Amino acid sequence: MHGGQLLINEPVRLASVLAPSKPGFFPSLTKIVGTLGPKSRSVEVIEACLSAGMSVARFDFSWLNTDYHQETLENLKMASKNVNKLCAVMLDTVGPELQVRNTTGNPIELKVDAHVSLTPDLSKVPSAKILPINFADLAKAVKKGDTIFIGQYLFTGSETTSVWLEVLETTGQDVTCLVKNSATLAGFIFTMHVSQAKIDLPTLTSYDKQVISTWGSLNNVDLISLSYTRHAEDVKELRAFLDSQDLQETQIYAKVENAEGLENFDEILEEADGIILSRGNLGIDLPPEKVFLFQKSAVRKCNLAGKPAIITRVVDSMIDNLRPTRAEATDVANAVLDGTDGILLGAETLRGLYPVEAIRTVGSICAEAESVYNQSIQFKTIAKHVGEPMAYEESVASSAVRAAIKVKASIIIVLTSSGKGARLVAKYRPPMPVFAVVAASSLETTSACNLSGTTQARQLLAVRGIYPILGDSSKDNTNLHQEYYLKRAIDFGTSVGMIKPYDRAVVFQKIGDSSVVKIIECNDY
Repeated sequence: MHGGQLLINEPVRLASVLAPSKPGFFPSLTKIVGTLGPKSRSVEVIEACLSAGMSVARFDFSWLNTDYHQETLENLKMASKNVNKLCAVMLDTVGPELQVRNTTGNPIELKVDAHVSLTPDLSKVPSAKILPINFADLAKAVKKGDTIFIGQYLFTGSETTSVWLEVLETTGQDVTCLVKNSATLAGFIFTMHVSQAKIDLPTLTSYDKQVISTWGSLNNVDLISLSYTRHAEDVKELRAFLDSQDLQETQIYAKVENAEGLENFDEILEEADGIILSRGNLGIDLPPEKVFLFQKSAVRKCNLAGKPAIITRVVDSMIDNLRPTRAEATDVANAVLDGTDGILLGAETLRGLYPVEAIRTVGSICAEAESVYNQSIQFKTIAKHVGEPMAYEESVASSAVRAAIKVKASIIIVLTSSGKGARLVAKYRPPMPVFAVVAASSLETTSACNLSGTTQARQLLAVRGIYPILGDSSKDNTNLHQEYYLKRAIDFGTSVGMIKPYDRAVVFQKIGDSSVVKIIECNDY
């Protein structure tokens, strides 16, 4: 298993640690997904988030209603227009999330070594002795000695606002537990997670279907994060439902967050368009010493398949602090060295005090890690996995990356309509940006979610290293118009400082039924 590969000359690299980082228009090749919420939903803050490096906006439907999220989306549209940057829209489903319902809203203080009962009777008043839950069959799913975690901020690891319980016995539908640590639960709803238990609830809930058929369809969402994906059938079910809602172009990112999803990872990866490794829940289902192993193995599998891998739970301390911990900064860098495509920020941007700073800081760490990323090893690993003889397009895409490295090209330009060619090039992890000039059949001018671009272009914003540039669908695929697209890409690169005089670019494009690679001098355009 490869991962965490560095390409450094030890004495030189150590000396360069004190050198200032190089500024750039894009904080990193690694993409950043920001969750929009109370602290990050105004036009001004979203503008700052986009400028800091956010390329995908996540809408978490486990809280508040569609009206609230629609207002946030309208602000995103305006902010995207104001700063002239594309942004993909990701709808995050709720899935079979277990919850403790605190109808009174009063803080609940639990003391270590005390007993507490979990009951599906929602009419019971919550207290330190009894906690009403939204799942009637918990007693059937657990056994003596099992571990249950509860807490609003559970996955940040704070044991003052989250609690872990040990199952003692079940009586009817009630589960009696031993409190393992003292904690105060504050709020109206607390997330509950049962370690390594199979929960008999549908992955795609009726609520999720309602949200997708209304808000998702209205806004023609680019990506859907399928929470608690446990089987490949979960992805197939969602895809069939999307087809029924005329959302055939919407991509599915399977969120793997428990042991059941881990067991079926290969089949899930085959069906999904991308993977989100939800390390919050996984960090509970797995022993601590196994979490890194799963991350490295899963990211590698995604890399070999050429499908995006996105990591969660990286800088939780930035919810309340301006800087991440040293361990968090190292964690982000290691994720990049493992080959991750993106970093997902949840509470850090949704309700954190420093949403813009969190995005900017993570982007800076990613960029620094990318500067020592051993692309050569990754290239050889992927090429070996693909095997010989290579498919024609795979061969040409890998050749484009190899040529770009050998001629020290500043960028790779891909002329594409579906985005497939750009993804193939990105699969080989080029150390330079990939400009994907997308000329789809329609610019979606009538779409309610027209964030100044096509679905195909926005979806590429979740893939490492790809930066989409809008083509003009009114122009056909003649040589003249291909020259126009190349000039558009080079003008953009020059305007943002990514292309300098006499730089070279490698072009990957289709001519007729063939894909070709050529090297151009940017000055010629």
